[in-house]
Amino acid sequence: MASRPPWMEKPHPITQAVKVLVLAATAIVMVFPFVHIIMVSLSDASKYTPGDLLLWPVGFTTKAYQLVIGGDVVPRALLVSIGVTLLGTLFSMVLTVTLAYALTQTRRVPGSRFVLLVVLFSMLFSAGIIPNYLLVRQLGLIDSYWALVLPGAVSAFNMLVVRNFFMNIPEELLDAARIDGASEIGILWRVVLPLSKAVLAVIALFYGVGYWNAFFGAMLYLNDPRMWPVQLVLRQYVLEADPIPGTVIENTQLQITPHTVQMAVLVLATVPILIVYPLLQRYFTKGVLTGAIKG
Repeated sequence: MASRPPWMEKPHPITQAVKVLVLAATAIVMVFPFVHIIMVSLSDASKYTPGDLLLWPVGFTTKAYQLVIGGDVVPRALLVSIGVTLLGTLFSMVLTVTLAYALTQTRRVPGSRFVLLVVLFSMLFSAGIIPNYLLVRQLGLIDSYWALVLPGAVSAFNMLVVRNFFMNIPEELLDAARIDGASEIGILWRVVLPLSKAVLAVIALFYGVGYWNAFFGAMLYLNDPRMWPVQLVLRQYVLEADPIPGTVIENTQLQITPHTVQMAVLVLATVPILIVYPLLQRYFTKGVLTGAIKG
């Protein structure tokens, strides 16, 4: 009787223990910085020395969050980021899905192979920052939120993943829908999309995280600070250590300092995306691997 492949054998207890220790150490290394930031934002600045590593709040207080939320800069930036993320994700998903489906119908869509080559070419070469800026300015999108959405509306990688997933759908199923009189839009909406929920959820998450974390485009195209998303606010007022308007600490007896305020802003900017991740985590394996392996 032939021996089974190594990956089918039951792992040795020592191997299991090593895996658990490695995963635990990795989790601690990954989680500790975020825990430290939260603890600093909830600590009394007069009771700890900046630079100390905190695992729990020292002199628990929420005044940093009250000061940040009570101002207008960070709440407005959060609303801008939420709006740009929702609008951009929806817009990108519509373009990506329709383009991916069209590129699977090479026999019915003239020039689809050429378009696919153009998409692949865009993965290897980019025009650069200056041509992109000149194009955005020529289109009149400076100080417009569309400048944050249109330049990166379609990701070639995401489109290819969706296309490969669509190509795994049996062609006989699509032909049966055509025989029943369904249009291509109807086939996409009623047949293809319901069978592609996993990959769509993953790609939507990819786009959402990209829009939420983007700050460079806002730094280039948005001159009005009132239009800045939260990530650009983070860069300006946390990394650059500039004081946040409306959160100037005049009384030195307060339990907060600019450092604790910065940590509070960082937590507020990170929590929304951390809430979304676990909800879509179960789609990752099915959505990404199925769309990337075959095709």
